[in-house]
Amino acid sequence: MGRLAKRSRKGKIVRMNEITFRLVGDRTPGDFTALVELYDRAARWMQEAGIDQWKPGGKDEEHFRLRQKVGEVWLAEVAGRRVGAFELWWDDEPAWGPRPPEAGYVHRLMVDRRHAPAGTGRALLTHAEQRIAGAGRAWARLDCVSSNPRLRTYYEGAGYTVVGEQSKEGGGSRYAVTLLEKRLGT
Repeated sequence: MGRLAKRSRKGKIVRMNEITFRLVGDRTPGDFTALVELYDRAARWMQEAGIDQWKPGGKDEEHFRLRQKVGEVWLAEVAGRRVGAFELWWDDEPAWGPRPPEAGYVHRLMVDRRHAPAGTGRALLTHAEQRIAGAGRAWARLDCVSSNPRLRTYYEGAGYTVVGEQSKEGGGSRYAVTLLEKRLGT
């Protein structure tokens, strides 16, 4: 569970909305539809912000079913409302090349900007990092589109370090990406 808190005027810590995390499963009605909706909302926001990366309709339910079968897909909820999600992969050869099993790879970090409390993105990252460390892996890795310096700055602010670039010609992506990683306390 992730908790968001703030200090009141009197200095007391006040618990805000509590974020709960759960693995997506085939038996939970609506999860895959919700993931597509989260993705499409995030893609529309990117387009409105002038970020050329995700496109509405770019991922369907089958994409998330496949990711859930070969990795993990997590949903974040506040008071029963889905407010974010991410995919956790245990390898990522297209972007990172062949590597020993030393990392978890965070993909498709999505936040519902309409309903998510402040700090939800960071709470999603923290949950992914805890899951990776819990699996005995020392590194959290992710990538972001190279043409989005704001996102790169966000990840660097969360403790990630740039370790490389992957051109669209050299990797499995339709756009160039910046590779970032963070050493975890395993």
